[in-house]
Amino acid sequence: MIAGFSITSLLLILLAGIGAGFVGYAVGASSLVSYPALLAFGIPPVLANASNTVGVVGTGIGGVMGARKELKGQAVRSITYVVIGAFGGVAGAFLLLKLDPSVFEFAAPVLILLSSLIIAINPRGRMQAKQAAADATAQLKHIEATEATEATEAAKRATTPTAPHRPPEQLVQPMSQDSWWVWLGVVAVAIYSGYFGAGAGTLALAMLDAAKIGPFHKINALKTLIGTGANISASVVFIIQGAVDWPAAIMLCIGCFIGGYIAPSITRKIPANIMRAAAVIAGIILTIDLGLKTY
Repeated sequence: MIAGFSITSLLLILLAGIGAGFVGYAVGASSLVSYPALLAFGIPPVLANASNTVGVVGTGIGGVMGARKELKGQAVRSITYVVIGAFGGVAGAFLLLKLDPSVFEFAAPVLILLSSLIIAINPRGRMQAKQAAADATAQLKHIEATEATEATEAAKRATTPTAPHRPPEQLVQPMSQDSWWVWLGVVAVAIYSGYFGAGAGTLALAMLDAAKIGPFHKINALKTLIGTGANISASVVFIIQGAVDWPAAIMLCIGCFIGGYIAPSITRKIPANIMRAAAVIAGIILTIDLGLKTY
């Protein structure tokens, strides 16, 4: 036994973390796996949620490190989102700890159902399709412009080496052009991430896309910054307040890292609709189960 957990229990939490990391990469809802797994081992809801937040920090850090190319040239916006995420995470963490535990127990089924519905609606997939269409259009326009000027530049090209033609890179708009509601949305997502967090990344992605901040791959990296800042600061609060079950959190964190690392090579072979449907069904079943116990 280690701090009340058998070796078998810790290994099962590790496996749940691997599953959470995999689902987090595939459909953006790792807490649909990790949070109920901690509940299954008898950890009280508030303590399970706090430990879950600590456990999934590794996934966010890895995502940010892997998105350095997408975040290049966005230092000011990146820092701003991390700071907002950090303050929002603290606010959400204090809401979780200071409100009566029954409030969270009552809200958890609703929040999980909301996460499931977000996955079912699939704004991420729609944005990827829209971005692919935009890239194809930009490529076509670039080819047409190149062909139109080819005759007049033939002599110059014959004597001067040129690089392969590429369409101009789509940039993120300046922060001064952001609508006021975007900042309220970022703050709300940050607070939600600190309080519960399941589906927060998809919410942030949908909000940044609706504001036309930039192309999909860049706002996908930006939304990771909000959640990472929130999860780190919320974890600090939970640790200071002694609200973390460390054996569970550590095993979950290791599992999340492994799951997130192996997910890309596996998800290429599995239809996205199958993974999404499985996550939605699991979320609905969990909502019903928790709802029956709570209400």
